[in-house]
Amino acid sequence: MKITGKQIKDYIYIIIGTAITGVGIALFFTPGKIVSGGVNGIATICYHLMGWDTGLVILLISVPLFIVGVIIFGPMYGVKCLVGTLLLSGFTSFFGRITGYAGLLPYTDRMDTLLSALFGGIIYGSGIGIVMRSGANTGGTDIVAQIISRYTPLPVGTSLLMVDGFVIVLGGIAFGFERALFGIIGMYVSSQMVNFVVMQFGTKQAKTAYIVSEKYREIGVRIINELHHGATEIKGTGIFTGQERSMLLAVIPNQQITRLMTIVHEEDPGAFVFVHETYYALGKGFVRIDKVLGALDNEIKPTGGKPASR
Repeated sequence: MKITGKQIKDYIYIIIGTAITGVGIALFFTPGKIVSGGVNGIATICYHLMGWDTGLVILLISVPLFIVGVIIFGPMYGVKCLVGTLLLSGFTSFFGRITGYAGLLPYTDRMDTLLSALFGGIIYGSGIGIVMRSGANTGGTDIVAQIISRYTPLPVGTSLLMVDGFVIVLGGIAFGFERALFGIIGMYVSSQMVNFVVMQFGTKQAKTAYIVSEKYREIGVRIINELHHGATEIKGTGIFTGQERSMLLAVIPNQQITRLMTIVHEEDPGAFVFVHETYYALGKGFVRIDKVLGALDNEIKPTGGKPASR
């Protein structure tokens, strides 16, 4: 079977993402006793109470859950997800053992724990987001949440919140109420970073410009000839004048927006223009749609908007 460039890129994402996630767990969450939900939270509890290696616990819990997921949900838990699970376990153990799970902070006061929750969440969430951009995930307690959702009226997002909440409660019992609060902080920060990396990293590379001008045709021709992008004519009626007017809509890369303003000014100094950030610019002249479909499907479908990896 021929391996495509996209498949190679996806697996590079998985390797890099799981390595970063392992750093977050081994160097921040585990030494700081940050139980932020999911399998890594359970593994952190087991490490401190029973001395079990965090990465090994992640493996022992995640693989059976993965098998159950395959049995119940079928091929949606494919090879890439299994690879993500195995690599996360391996990288967590690797970084944990070379540092003795001592972390990078002295943990002499609450500030060290807070920093672990914040930076651990940033690193952990960034890694998970990179993995998800490949269309994969690292399994974990998300599978439990999906099973609950399948056999109960609860939506997946609510089920995932319940599962993570239960793990955080276990962390509170094991390490105290204060640690549970730090765990909530870690969970929130990591969730935001997942969303940021999946939905924004590599996006916001364009602006959408709306141009109201009598010279809209001339401006449109120059956009095509000089910027090599298209524009759309939109018919409208001015509320104040009651006259029908045409407006141009153009999606332009960030680096060309100044040139666009110059073109508009040269053609019609009295034109009205407003510009706003473009969340995604996909298709001809921008990022191919299939480049983001895997990550978006993984973000939306498995967990109903929650991070699809724990």
